[in-house]
Amino acid sequence: MKKIIHIDMDCYFAAVEMRDFPELRGKPIAVGGRSDRRGVISTCNYEARQFGVRSAMASGYALKLCPDLILVPGRMSVYKEVSAQIREVFSRYTDLIEPLSLDEAYLDVTDCTQCQGSATLIAEAIRQEIFELTGLTASAGIAPIKFLAKIASDLNKPNGQYVITPNMIPAFVKDLPLTKIPGVGKVTGKKLEDIGLITCSDLQAYPEGALIERFGKFGSVLIERAQGIDTRNISPHRERKSVGVETTLAKDIYSLEQCQAVMPQLIQELATRIKRSAKDRTIHKQVVKLKFNDFKQTTIEHRSDEVSVKLFYDLLSQALERQEGRGIRLLGVSVGLASQSDIKTAEDNEVRESQMDLGF
Repeated sequence: MKKIIHIDMDCYFAAVEMRDFPELRGKPIAVGGRSDRRGVISTCNYEARQFGVRSAMASGYALKLCPDLILVPGRMSVYKEVSAQIREVFSRYTDLIEPLSLDEAYLDVTDCTQCQGSATLIAEAIRQEIFELTGLTASAGIAPIKFLAKIASDLNKPNGQYVITPNMIPAFVKDLPLTKIPGVGKVTGKKLEDIGLITCSDLQAYPEGALIERFGKFGSVLIERAQGIDTRNISPHRERKSVGVETTLAKDIYSLEQCQAVMPQLIQELATRIKRSAKDRTIHKQVVKLKFNDFKQTTIEHRSDEVSVKLFYDLLSQALERQEGRGIRLLGVSVGLASQSDIKTAEDNEVRESQMDLGF
């Protein structure tokens, strides 16, 4: 049985700011754009969360919820530097580290002999070392499988940890809300609720064939998770799945022509990012994303094995068919990247390997 730890830093960006600027402590703060520039909150501290402020919230709306909210511009270079220090602590215990972002990661400590080989004690030691090195607190989840470790890390926040032992799994997942399963967002959660599925025990009693027919491959994943099964290994070199760029507009726009005027800069920036971070990867789809002034969003995607500027504009036109008179506050473009296993399958079937045309 494996020993998996999920480490999640507590309100990371905000915590770094409070560490470096003590006068911010005890006050509601959020890292994000200024309200007059229609910025979005990256994260906020617990004082701000008491007012309902949340990550990914428009900063203007956050200020309505909490008029005394202090908006702090982000310092990404500092966050990356501290993240590297945290990663160094991880490496003292295992080489099997799967970063999920700057502030969270999975660790496989199955073969670690430190702390008598106890994953619980290892997690405590890691959290203590992180605090001593950076002055920041971390929470941890310990479980035999990845998705339960991730859920567990949120159960004793902040600055705590939670252990799910193998014999606890059946009882733990029985009453677990399906919306707690990583990958089940608001949309999927609503679809599940519409067919009477709220908890894992509800799903356990649901016909597997009907679930797969309705949700496809993800239906199979849900069936496993509802039974406390997750066979995924820690992936130290986890592949990037997409490259994208988006912009929050200073004012709402409404017409196709206004959107088209924004596209060239987005597409050029996307080309730069692909060349910088994914030039040797194979593209398998293009995506256009719109967020409206009611904060709902829509995405349109199409399979493609090379970047096509025309396709981005076609997808934009299709996305605008869902506008329903709403103003557009954010516009984004991205490409999906094929995994190495997908490419290997294509090669085995003697399918021509796609090549990206970056001449745009």
